[in-house]
Amino acid sequence: MTRVWQWNRPVTVREVLEDLQQERSIAYTTVMTVMDNLHQKGWVRREAEGRAYRYTAVSTRAAYSAALMNEAWSTSDNPAAALVAFFGMMSAEQREALRDAVRVVQHDDETASEPPAGPPAASRGEPRTEPFADPSPDPSAGASAPPEAEERSAGRPGPPER
Repeated sequence: MTRVWQWNRPVTVREVLEDLQQERSIAYTTVMTVMDNLHQKGWVRREAEGRAYRYTAVSTRAAYSAALMNEAWSTSDNPAAALVAFFGMMSAEQREALRDAVRVVQHDDETASEPPAGPPAASRGEPRTEPFADPSPDPSAGASAPPEAEERSAGRPGPPER
């Protein structure tokens, strides 16, 4: 899965084999069997291309990691204590990444609670009653979430249940 996630594109058994062979000796049939097992377990999709298949990850590595963390946390008899212990194991960089992630989730929560912007009244055939918007750019308007939010909000499914 590491190769499939790293390349982030459809891959063939041959490509994975050639990459793995740079590190160690491995047989084509071994890689083919692993890729087939990943397909049967729902971790990768495959599409026929000639006599071979191209494999694509069903989920991102981040979604897989999140599912593992959620599973571990949800099985704890004291989730709050488990989180405190987990946070205590983190490096300063990891805690900063956690703060960034919380900001992303809070941003998503705030934008989800805002009413959706519909078409202007004039485009619905109704008279326009609100004043025209100020044409000067508002620096806070159009502010986007950090790049970490893109993957999370992409709606990609997590890994299959075990």
